[in-house]
Amino acid sequence: MNIRVTVCVGAQQTCGSRNLLCGVAPRRAFSMAAAGTVAHGKLEGRKAAESTGVRKKGVEGRVRSFEEIPHTGRSGWVNLVKFWREDRFRHLHLHMERTFKALGPIYREHVGTQSSVNIILPLDIAELFRSEGLHPRRMTLQPWATHRETRQLSKGVFLKNGEEWRADRLILNREVMMSAPVKRFLPLLDEVARDFSRMLQVRVGKEGRVEGGKRSLTVDPSPDLFRFALEASCHVLYGERIGLFSSSPSLESQKFIWAVEQMLATTPPLLYLPPRLLLRIGAPLWTQHANAWDHIFSHAEARIQKGYRRMSSSQAQGSGAGAAGVRYTGVLGQLMEKGQLSLDLIKANITELMAGGVDTTAVPLQFALFELGRNPEVQERVRQQVRVSCAQAGGDPQKALQGAPLLKGTIKEILRLYPVGTTVQRYPIKDIVIQNYHIPAGTMVQACLYPLGRSADVFEDPLRFDPGRWGSSREGGQRAEGAGGFRSLAFGFGARQCVGRRIAENEMQLLLMHILLSFHLSVSSSEDIRTTCTLILQPETPPRITFSQL
Repeated sequence: MNIRVTVCVGAQQTCGSRNLLCGVAPRRAFSMAAAGTVAHGKLEGRKAAESTGVRKKGVEGRVRSFEEIPHTGRSGWVNLVKFWREDRFRHLHLHMERTFKALGPIYREHVGTQSSVNIILPLDIAELFRSEGLHPRRMTLQPWATHRETRQLSKGVFLKNGEEWRADRLILNREVMMSAPVKRFLPLLDEVARDFSRMLQVRVGKEGRVEGGKRSLTVDPSPDLFRFALEASCHVLYGERIGLFSSSPSLESQKFIWAVEQMLATTPPLLYLPPRLLLRIGAPLWTQHANAWDHIFSHAEARIQKGYRRMSSSQAQGSGAGAAGVRYTGVLGQLMEKGQLSLDLIKANITELMAGGVDTTAVPLQFALFELGRNPEVQERVRQQVRVSCAQAGGDPQKALQGAPLLKGTIKEILRLYPVGTTVQRYPIKDIVIQNYHIPAGTMVQACLYPLGRSADVFEDPLRFDPGRWGSSREGGQRAEGAGGFRSLAFGFGARQCVGRRIAENEMQLLLMHILLSFHLSVSSSEDIRTTCTLILQPETPPRITFSQL
């Protein structure tokens, strides 16, 4: 449930390369050649940089200037035109990986109005986070902010900064991050995960082919995973089910999923163009984006109003949301009951959590099923641990997860190899030195997660899927010295980490737990999945998974 954006976040083509204002359509290819500096991963016009683990020495021991940081081209507008014309956005994560190999562990990128310093090594990332201050700031998604401003809607914590952000975030933390609320909403997530597994069992029983007396079914599970993510999010946030596992799920819920996908697809191109200008001229790209957000807010508004009526009715009958023996009413009910946020702020934050809680969990689950399917020995180790833990947990989902650390390791390993957001950004509040280069306060610096997770300088055998590498005795299979906590950053770090982290982590672990208890997973091909960047990293084509009855 974490959306982070890259300076050159993966975009989608807007009416070919000619008209950048007329909407979103799929893109196909990628190569990197910014201002003639890097082409196809090879450095032109200068020597290739040193090993990514080696800090560059300044002249006569001095710290090098900001301008001396290796870069991919000085003209942001020239770079932007090339990125659009040559369709370089969709595989930005691969561009980052190639550029680090060519330029070393730090480089500058300037595309359109956006500039950043990109880093990869844990020690450098640790230095960045030491300088984030009391009110950490990350890149503002201006299209989202402009939508709120033009519609006169309140902003949630994702779009806020400063003291206002901190005050709201501390209130939300008490409802979604602390151990007490997590214990209360775990049974809700577990209920949805169980129902998903039952639904899949029925489908395999009806549609599967018989092999050796047992049935198996090969499908693209992505549509069902999106429905699961929305159903689980609604159950936790609103305290109610919306019936997406029925034979005929509501059209309104399907429209919500479409709106989230449209919002994510139209965001990247808008990052490099002035949204208010596009609004003024009625550009179709902006209209698509704004309409998607309008639908998302409309969906949330209907759920919030329903929750408000339910809570008012409960209070009239003399029972509050927190009364003993009363069912947990979800994050919405808790926020309303305590009254520490205005209704407008509750609406803004609940809507952001909903919008950020579908694709960002459904997509990693696709990758998880694929990796478990093509690594049967790993799958069996995780399954055996899950079986033992569940047998000892007595139906308590928290105990079941605590007894199966390989489940958490599976999620961490998936997000290492396939991070939902390809970067984490911060603006240091003071001048810092990274790789012996001076970086002024206020510069946007990005920790690039995709190349970090696949770097042989940071991880042993980095391309191997190994949930066990995250065990305490293994220390993540790390190679980089120190800063061990800065190798797994898929949910961000510190006070500004993903506010929906606990929901997402437990949601994904519980679903995998119930699937592994019921099915053996396999895939027809062990070839790597081709990935693409929109606002998040996802498969170019969703993998097909075979679910076989145990």
